[in-house]
Amino acid sequence: MEKKMKLIQLFAVVLMGLMLASCSGKKIQYGDATAVETTTLGFGSTDLQSIAAKLVDDLVTFPPIVQMTSTRRPVVFVDKIKNKTTEHIDTESITDTVQTKLLQSGKFRFVDMTAVKAVQEQLKFQMDSGMVDPSKAAAFGKQTGAEFMLYGNMSSIVKRNSDAQDVYYKFTLKLVNLESGIMEWAGEKEIRKTGEKSFMSL
Repeated sequence: MEKKMKLIQLFAVVLMGLMLASCSGKKIQYGDATAVETTTLGFGSTDLQSIAAKLVDDLVTFPPIVQMTSTRRPVVFVDKIKNKTTEHIDTESITDTVQTKLLQSGKFRFVDMTAVKAVQEQLKFQMDSGMVDPSKAAAFGKQTGAEFMLYGNMSSIVKRNSDAQDVYYKFTLKLVNLESGIMEWAGEKEIRKTGEKSFMSL
Protein backbone atom coordinates (compact mmCIF):
# COMPACT_ATOMS: atom_id res chain seq x y z
CA MET A 1 0.00 0.00 0.00
CA GLU A 2 2.80 2.39 0.92
CA LYS A 3 4.60 1.57 -2.32
CA LYS A 4 1.43 2.30 -4.28
CA MET A 5 1.05 5.69 -2.58
CA LYS A 6 4.64 6.59 -3.43
CA LEU A 7 4.04 5.68 -7.07
CA ILE A 8 0.93 7.86 -7.16
CA GLN A 9 2.85 10.78 -5.61
CA LEU A 10 5.71 10.30 -8.08
CA PHE A 11 3.26 10.24 -10.98
CA ALA A 12 1.63 13.45 -9.71
CA VAL A 13 5.03 15.19 -9.44
CA VAL A 14 6.01 14.09 -12.96
CA LEU A 15 2.65 15.21 -14.35
CA MET A 16 2.95 18.59 -12.65
CA GLY A 17 6.46 19.00 -14.05
CA LEU A 18 5.27 18.24 -17.57
CA MET A 19 2.42 20.76 -17.23
CA LEU A 20 4.77 23.49 -16.01
CA ALA A 21 7.23 22.74 -18.80
CA SER A 22 4.50 22.96 -21.43
CA CYS A 23 3.26 26.27 -20.01
CA SER A 24 6.71 27.82 -19.75
CA GLY A 25 7.52 26.73 -23.30
CA LYS A 26 4.40 28.29 -24.79
CA LYS A 27 5.30 30.78 -27.52
CA ILE A 28 3.82 34.25 -27.15
CA GLN A 29 3.57 36.56 -30.16
CA TYR A 30 2.50 40.15 -30.66
CA GLY A 31 -0.26 40.74 -33.19
CA ASP A 32 -1.33 43.76 -35.19
CA ALA A 33 -3.69 45.80 -32.98
CA THR A 34 -5.40 47.16 -36.10
CA ALA A 35 -5.86 43.76 -37.80
CA VAL A 36 -9.39 42.60 -38.53
CA GLU A 37 -10.74 40.50 -35.66
CA THR A 38 -13.01 37.60 -36.62
CA THR A 39 -12.87 35.46 -33.47
CA THR A 40 -16.54 35.85 -32.53
CA LEU A 41 -19.71 37.66 -33.60
CA GLY A 42 -19.52 39.75 -30.42
CA PHE A 43 -18.36 43.35 -30.34
CA GLY A 44 -14.58 43.49 -30.77
CA SER A 45 -11.54 45.68 -31.40
CA THR A 46 -12.16 46.02 -35.14
CA ASP A 47 -15.67 47.31 -34.43
CA LEU A 48 -14.33 49.83 -31.93
CA GLN A 49 -11.73 51.14 -34.38
CA SER A 50 -14.16 51.42 -37.27
CA ILE A 51 -16.74 53.24 -35.12
CA ALA A 52 -14.19 55.76 -33.87
CA ALA A 53 -12.72 56.40 -37.33
CA LYS A 54 -16.12 56.87 -38.99
CA LEU A 55 -17.66 59.15 -36.36
CA VAL A 56 -14.57 61.34 -35.93
CA ASP A 57 -14.28 61.77 -39.70
CA ASP A 58 -18.00 62.65 -39.94
CA LEU A 59 -17.75 65.22 -37.15
CA VAL A 60 -14.60 67.06 -38.25
CA THR A 61 -15.76 67.25 -41.89
CA PHE A 62 -19.32 68.41 -41.15
CA PRO A 63 -19.46 71.91 -42.76
CA PRO A 64 -20.86 73.85 -39.75
CA ILE A 65 -18.27 72.16 -37.49
CA VAL A 66 -15.49 72.95 -39.98
CA GLN A 67 -16.56 76.61 -39.88
CA MET A 68 -16.87 76.62 -36.08
CA THR A 69 -13.42 75.11 -35.51
CA SER A 70 -11.61 77.12 -38.16
CA THR A 71 -10.61 79.86 -35.70
CA ARG A 72 -10.97 78.24 -32.28
CA ARG A 73 -11.08 74.94 -30.40
CA PRO A 74 -14.46 74.51 -28.66
CA VAL A 75 -14.48 72.88 -25.22
CA VAL A 76 -16.43 69.61 -24.99
CA PHE A 77 -17.25 67.11 -22.28
CA VAL A 78 -18.22 63.51 -22.93
CA ASP A 79 -21.22 62.03 -21.17
CA LYS A 80 -21.49 58.31 -20.44
CA ILE A 81 -22.48 56.31 -23.51
CA LYS A 82 -25.54 54.13 -22.93
CA ASN A 83 -25.21 50.45 -23.78
CA LYS A 84 -28.61 49.23 -25.02
CA THR A 85 -27.31 45.91 -26.31
CA THR A 86 -27.63 42.54 -24.57
CA GLU A 87 -23.83 42.26 -24.38
CA HIS A 88 -21.45 43.57 -21.78
CA ILE A 89 -19.64 46.20 -23.87
CA ASP A 90 -17.11 48.64 -22.46
CA THR A 91 -18.59 51.76 -24.04
CA GLU A 92 -16.02 53.85 -22.14
CA SER A 93 -13.34 52.41 -24.42
CA ILE A 94 -15.29 53.59 -27.46
CA THR A 95 -15.73 57.12 -26.14
CA ASP A 96 -12.09 57.24 -25.02
CA THR A 97 -10.96 56.37 -28.55
CA VAL A 98 -13.35 58.89 -30.14
CA GLN A 99 -12.25 61.58 -27.69
CA THR A 100 -8.55 60.86 -28.28
CA LYS A 101 -8.95 61.03 -32.06
CA LEU A 102 -10.91 64.30 -31.84
CA LEU A 103 -8.31 65.80 -29.51
CA GLN A 104 -5.51 64.75 -31.85
CA SER A 105 -7.35 66.36 -34.77
CA GLY A 106 -6.57 69.71 -33.16
CA LYS A 107 -10.21 70.81 -33.51
CA PHE A 108 -11.48 70.37 -29.94
CA ARG A 109 -10.51 70.57 -26.28
CA PHE A 110 -12.10 68.39 -23.61
CA VAL A 111 -13.13 68.67 -19.99
CA ASP A 112 -12.36 65.37 -18.27
CA MET A 113 -15.37 64.81 -16.02
CA THR A 114 -13.93 61.50 -14.76
CA ALA A 115 -11.11 63.43 -13.07
CA VAL A 116 -13.24 66.10 -11.35
CA LYS A 117 -12.92 64.58 -7.87
CA ALA A 118 -9.14 64.19 -8.19
CA VAL A 119 -8.84 67.79 -9.45
CA GLN A 120 -10.90 69.07 -6.51
CA GLU A 121 -8.68 67.20 -4.06
CA GLN A 122 -5.52 68.58 -5.66
CA LEU A 123 -6.85 72.17 -5.60
CA LYS A 124 -7.85 71.76 -1.95
CA PHE A 125 -4.38 70.44 -1.15
CA GLN A 126 -2.73 73.42 -2.87
CA MET A 127 -4.95 75.93 -1.08
CA ASP A 128 -5.17 74.40 2.42
CA SER A 129 -2.12 72.25 3.08
CA GLY A 130 0.34 75.10 3.63
CA MET A 131 2.87 73.15 1.56
CA VAL A 132 2.33 75.07 -1.71
CA ASP A 133 3.41 78.63 -2.41
CA PRO A 134 0.09 80.58 -2.54
CA SER A 135 1.35 82.67 -5.45
CA LYS A 136 1.90 79.49 -7.47
CA ALA A 137 -1.19 77.54 -6.39
CA ALA A 138 -4.02 76.93 -8.85
CA ALA A 139 -7.15 78.75 -7.69
CA PHE A 140 -10.73 77.54 -7.43
CA GLY A 141 -13.19 79.00 -9.94
CA LYS A 142 -10.69 79.35 -12.76
CA GLN A 143 -11.52 76.26 -14.79
CA THR A 144 -13.00 76.54 -18.26
CA GLY A 145 -16.57 75.31 -18.63
CA ALA A 146 -17.62 73.06 -21.50
CA GLU A 147 -19.56 74.58 -24.39
CA PHE A 148 -20.74 71.28 -25.85
CA MET A 149 -21.69 67.81 -24.66
CA LEU A 150 -20.88 64.67 -26.66
CA TYR A 151 -23.18 61.75 -25.86
CA GLY A 152 -24.83 58.76 -27.47
CA ASN A 153 -25.88 55.15 -27.23
CA MET A 154 -25.23 51.73 -28.69
CA SER A 155 -27.92 49.25 -29.64
CA SER A 156 -28.05 45.85 -31.33
CA ILE A 157 -30.41 43.41 -33.02
CA VAL A 158 -29.59 39.70 -32.92
CA LYS A 159 -31.31 37.14 -35.15
CA ARG A 160 -30.58 33.44 -35.35
CA ASN A 161 -31.81 30.21 -36.81
CA SER A 162 -30.56 26.63 -36.66
CA ASP A 163 -27.72 27.30 -39.10
CA ALA A 164 -26.57 30.90 -38.69
CA GLN A 165 -26.68 34.05 -36.64
CA ASP A 166 -26.85 37.70 -37.66
CA VAL A 167 -25.81 40.57 -35.38
CA TYR A 168 -26.51 44.21 -36.21
CA TYR A 169 -24.94 47.04 -34.18
CA LYS A 170 -25.77 50.74 -34.35
CA PHE A 171 -23.71 53.36 -32.54
CA THR A 172 -25.10 56.91 -32.40
CA LEU A 173 -23.18 59.97 -31.23
CA LYS A 174 -24.53 63.52 -30.81
CA LEU A 175 -23.04 66.94 -30.08
CA VAL A 176 -25.30 69.42 -28.28
CA ASN A 177 -24.74 73.08 -27.44
CA LEU A 178 -25.08 73.31 -23.64
CA GLU A 179 -26.20 76.94 -23.63
CA SER A 180 -28.83 76.78 -26.37
CA GLY A 181 -29.74 73.08 -26.19
CA ILE A 182 -29.37 72.88 -29.98
CA MET A 183 -28.01 69.66 -31.43
CA GLU A 184 -25.12 70.75 -33.63
CA TRP A 185 -24.25 67.35 -35.09
CA ALA A 186 -25.23 63.69 -35.00
CA GLY A 187 -23.53 60.68 -36.53
CA GLU A 188 -24.18 56.96 -36.80
CA LYS A 189 -22.08 53.91 -37.50
CA GLU A 190 -23.70 50.58 -38.39
CA ILE A 191 -22.03 47.17 -38.29
CA ARG A 192 -23.48 43.83 -39.38
CA LYS A 193 -21.89 40.45 -38.67
CA THR A 194 -23.03 37.02 -39.77
CA GLY A 195 -21.66 33.61 -38.93
CA GLU A 196 -22.37 29.93 -39.27
CA LYS A 197 -23.53 28.01 -36.23
CA SER A 198 -20.15 26.35 -35.62
CA PHE A 199 -18.51 29.77 -35.36
CA MET A 200 -21.15 31.51 -33.26
CA SER A 201 -19.94 32.67 -29.87
CA LEU A 202 -21.69 35.64 -28.31
